[in-house]
Amino acid sequence: MQFVEFSVEGSVALIRLNRPPVNALSAALSLELAEAFGLAGDESVRAVVLTGEPHFAAGADIKDFQAHYDTGRQTAHDIPLRDAIRTLELLPKPVVAAVRGYALGGGLELAMGADFRYLTEDALVGQPEIKLGLIPGAGGTQRLTRLVGVAKARDIVYSGRFVSAREALEIGLADKVVGPEGLLELALEDARAWAEGPTKALAAAKRAINEGWGLPIEDGLAIERVAFDQVFWTEDARAGVAGFIAKSEPRFEGR
Repeated sequence: MQFVEFSVEGSVALIRLNRPPVNALSAALSLELAEAFGLAGDESVRAVVLTGEPHFAAGADIKDFQAHYDTGRQTAHDIPLRDAIRTLELLPKPVVAAVRGYALGGGLELAMGADFRYLTEDALVGQPEIKLGLIPGAGGTQRLTRLVGVAKARDIVYSGRFVSAREALEIGLADKVVGPEGLLELALEDARAWAEGPTKALAAAKRAINEGWGLPIEDGLAIERVAFDQVFWTEDARAGVAGFIAKSEPRFEGR
């Protein structure tokens, strides 16, 4: 891949955006991200860290938009980033977006496709599409609202303003904020811990939370019940129960 670096250490996949200087999310980069997320779906990968330097991603490549105007090509079903983010969101394993610098527009939408967002203290995030006469087009209006609530999402989307790391942490858009030097180390440390956990149970928990959010409670409970029943018979569950009874630490194999 030209714009995305993919590597695996142990059971943790590290995916780096590599399109200097700001990792603008072109169609080509978005397609490579989808490819990398597909590779991360392998069962040998049990957690994922997504990052980019010096900026996570400063937004969509606006030149791509101009190309649509020049050719008259419809955009409604032709945004590769939208599909890439959905692929990321559906990965049945924990995913951390390690964000430094800018995560703006499509960059923030990409980060919101992860389970967790860790930001450096000087990071800035936002949905500035309104300043171009546009709105977020890769899930920003939907995922942002689910993370921070309707009122705050309106504020961020309507204004197009940049949100500091500290504010992001306060409103639930960021999960952790650290110094610039410790970002990737923290993300990888947490990813390794999840990778040593009960993979099937983590996947079931992720599925139940994502699919049940916003549904009537009875529908959400039904999703949880199915997920629990499936996980109950896994080898990891048997090991966990046996370890509890024996007062010993279970070894989870991800099965």
